[in-house]
Amino acid sequence: MSSSVHIKPTSGTVDFGKSAVARYIQLATLFKRRIESGQWAVGSQIPTVDELAVECGVARATIRQALDQLENENLIERFRAKGTFVRSRPQEELWCAVATDWSGLLRPSHDARIEILSDQRDRQLPGLPYMIGKTAPLYRHLNRRHWREGSPFLLTELYIDERLSDRITRNDLETKTALRLVTDVPGVEIVDAQQTLTIRSADMDMAKALDIAINAPVALVYRRAVDQTGTTVLVAEGVYRGDVVRFDVKLR
Repeated sequence: MSSSVHIKPTSGTVDFGKSAVARYIQLATLFKRRIESGQWAVGSQIPTVDELAVECGVARATIRQALDQLENENLIERFRAKGTFVRSRPQEELWCAVATDWSGLLRPSHDARIEILSDQRDRQLPGLPYMIGKTAPLYRHLNRRHWREGSPFLLTELYIDERLSDRITRNDLETKTALRLVTDVPGVEIVDAQQTLTIRSADMDMAKALDIAINAPVALVYRRAVDQTGTTVLVAEGVYRGDVVRFDVKLR
């Protein structure tokens, strides 16, 4: 027998004021979760626009925008004079699984394609947060976009110790993960590496590059690697589309 966890809505109106994400997008996500959890079962009638507007404390036009999004995804059907009914449950589309263990981060994605957007040599490392190790004299600065199944799912910005550049080929840049780029260089031993994950909303540039809506959720992964000399040989920031990514964390 399968079971699911149902989270009861809190009393009063829902507070959407503190988020940068558009209210109708937040509402569409909330309503989608209700369908996923079975709170709004397939075939059942959902509350009216007026009832949802009162519950959520927003204008009816905002509720209609949220329902338009669900209708476009074929999750609900609207019938004149009858109401709105759940048509189907969302299909899981999490086809980008990101490992968080060392071996997983080195593993290439054989069905992914990497596009090099920019490649600049002899750059200074800008002031970045969460730094470890000592800074190399100069860095190679790259921006890459990762594709799978014809859709972009990841933007990466890399700073690689410039002294390693001549031992990294163009094919390496188009096929290897960020950490693999430096660990495959002969003579380099990574003695410390750290990863920081945060969640935020896509800005205009992110949205355009990843073909998502402005303010859609994205996951920012910030990685740093230090070699045996104590030098930071890699700083990498990845921006993942929130709608297709899954992070698996090994606890033991």
